[in-house]
Amino acid sequence: MIEDISKAKRFARTIISDIVLYNKKKVEEGIKNDNIFEILDEDIQMGKKLFAEKVNTEVIDMKIFDRTLIDILIAKYGGKIESEIW
Repeated sequence: MIEDISKAKRFARTIISDIVLYNKKKVEEGIKNDNIFEILDEDIQMGKKLFAEKVNTEVIDMKIFDRTLIDILIAKYGGKIESEIW
């Protein structure tokens, strides 16, 4: 069980990077159409579940996963894909 915040952040980045890696077309489409979270909902929910199973969420807030999700999906990839919103 992960109880170190830096390890938890790294684990969240790994999960989300894998989601992006295996869903490149969905990510691009979702950013272009401003429905990224709807398109990836099933994958995101599975990632959150995995995070909660491996990280002690009594010690580390689940918001770390959500913040990392925004950092990677929107900040990292959103700026690289043409979109009216992002």
